[in-house]
Amino acid sequence: MFKKLLLLIALIFSFSVFSQDNQLGKVTIEELSEKVYAKDTSAVAAYLYKNGKTYFEINNRYWIMITEVYTRVKIYKKEGYGYANGEITMYTGDKKGSMTFVDGNTYNLVGGTIEKTSLKEEGQFKEHPEEDFTTKKITMPNVKEGSVVEYKYIIRTPYFTNFEDWYFQYDIPVKNIMYTVKIPTFFTYNIYTKGTVEIETFHLQPELNKKIDAYETTHIYKAKDVSASKEEEYVNNKENYISMLKHELASVHVPNTEAVYYATDWPTVAGSIYDNDNFGKELKFSSYFEKDIDALIKPGMTSREKALAVFEFVKGRMNWNKKYGYLCRQGVKKAYESRTGNVAEINLMLTAMLRYAGFYANPVLVSTRANGVAMYPTRTAYNYVITAVDTENNGEVMLLDATSKYTQPNIMPVRVLNWQGRMILKNGKNAEINLMPNANSKEIVQISAQMDKGGKVSGKIRNMYYDYYAYSFRENNSDNSIDTNIQRLEKKYEGLEINDYNLLNEKDLTKAVCEEYNFLHDGVADVIGDRIFFNPMLFFTNTVNPFKQEKREYPIDFIFPRKDNYLITIKLPDGYVVETLPASMSLGMEQNIGSFKYSIVNNTGQLQLNISYEINHATISQDYYIIIKDFFKKMIEKQTEKIVLKKA
Repeated sequence: MFKKLLLLIALIFSFSVFSQDNQLGKVTIEELSEKVYAKDTSAVAAYLYKNGKTYFEINNRYWIMITEVYTRVKIYKKEGYGYANGEITMYTGDKKGSMTFVDGNTYNLVGGTIEKTSLKEEGQFKEHPEEDFTTKKITMPNVKEGSVVEYKYIIRTPYFTNFEDWYFQYDIPVKNIMYTVKIPTFFTYNIYTKGTVEIETFHLQPELNKKIDAYETTHIYKAKDVSASKEEEYVNNKENYISMLKHELASVHVPNTEAVYYATDWPTVAGSIYDNDNFGKELKFSSYFEKDIDALIKPGMTSREKALAVFEFVKGRMNWNKKYGYLCRQGVKKAYESRTGNVAEINLMLTAMLRYAGFYANPVLVSTRANGVAMYPTRTAYNYVITAVDTENNGEVMLLDATSKYTQPNIMPVRVLNWQGRMILKNGKNAEINLMPNANSKEIVQISAQMDKGGKVSGKIRNMYYDYYAYSFRENNSDNSIDTNIQRLEKKYEGLEINDYNLLNEKDLTKAVCEEYNFLHDGVADVIGDRIFFNPMLFFTNTVNPFKQEKREYPIDFIFPRKDNYLITIKLPDGYVVETLPASMSLGMEQNIGSFKYSIVNNTGQLQLNISYEINHATISQDYYIIIKDFFKKMIEKQTEKIVLKKA
């Protein structure tokens, strides 16, 4: 008992000190005098204090959730000016809520005294980025290097199924951060944390809140000296790994009423989504498309041909309106008539058509790469839906997404390639589905070139793209003019001049996309005296290792497995012979992560180079970072080795 009392006293003292430090208007000369953040001198800004609290009130017999957040940020460099501004977004829907910035001030040290500049009305803006959402922004005045900015905002909302996610880590360091939550005992929330930041957590005994005539439990979360989240190459979505806190309503049990249960596990989540009229009910409609599908299915078709016919029909008829979500907005019937719909309308329609055609087909919930990985059983974990169909009745499903004209079976938009999806069956049950590609997508570059005595290289290039390489190329470039594609290549490879450009199979998804063009480049070789120095990969040479850090915090995301192959033939200039030729090389990584092979042959005045680079997994654990970093280092060193020619 005595130990518990001491802990409570220490806790109260700790919180009172924190609260005194982060009170509005308590900016100090010491804070304004700081030139750099001591624990990270490269920081352009730092949060000195961030303090939030969420609690409940009753207004006209309705529960209202209120969140108040106080922020104090120090600006060290011009590059950090953007961190002085604030932004909040809330779901408004059909009910009233409010969000307000209050007490915004910028402080500067002028002549040894503190100068305060307050936020004005013209520095506040309101936007509507999406239907049913409102955003408010502030631009703080008089921000300079050395400024300290503080502001507070308050959000009041009748929607409390989910709290706003509370982040403990940002792109800049955080000195002190605290979040307090007071939850009436009528409500039960699932609470999830992720990330590596050490968070002190305190759960206090329920106490009576007379204002709401209910007991409430207080939860307090604290952290200090939090380092900035690191920027790293080949990262899926950095927010998957940033430390944060989530709340999802699990149940409501008000006295004298029956308890209502919400998401508690994946089966419950799957069931609640399937039971939603804008999801499961939409799968049952078929009269609007039956005649079209009947005309589509021909006698003698194989099962796969039937499924692909339905898939191509939906892709050809429907146009995606760029809206995400797993719930229909206007419904599949209206979408079919207007030939335009959101993700759910297009792919639930596809699922229903495949079922009508006799296939075992089911929708698969997806969280897009930008939305993050669905780590916890919540209804908001997903924001997208695709279709899985078993065409051969053997338990192997084919994944389809009809929102893009260029998708193929198991070749989906990159936005969808995000770990696991969740297939929702007719009975409301669910099963995990791997969304990540397993087979290598190929890019094959064939170069036939000749070099003159001045080091100019000219010739013909044929570049072929397969699978995900082909999908990405078509998505980004198929509607380009010839001139636009030439400009794209000439911008990518500085000094390149292109003529006779030709693009093949850009609309024929059964074949590789192929770019063919003649080229001239006078910047790939150095002529010094009677010698010529050049890289045999010409302007395709990789010169920079993307993996520079000593340590890696996040998994390495290559999006899809890949194999790049370069077949290069270079005719040497008359009167020159090879003096130095790079040695052949073969590199491999453990666990079959990848390989690099480099083979070069001098065949009587003609160089023949064969290079292959292979990564066999879409995502690789950071545990293998040092191996991959070393692999790329050696591969780039080999690619940048020069051939030396001399006059015969």
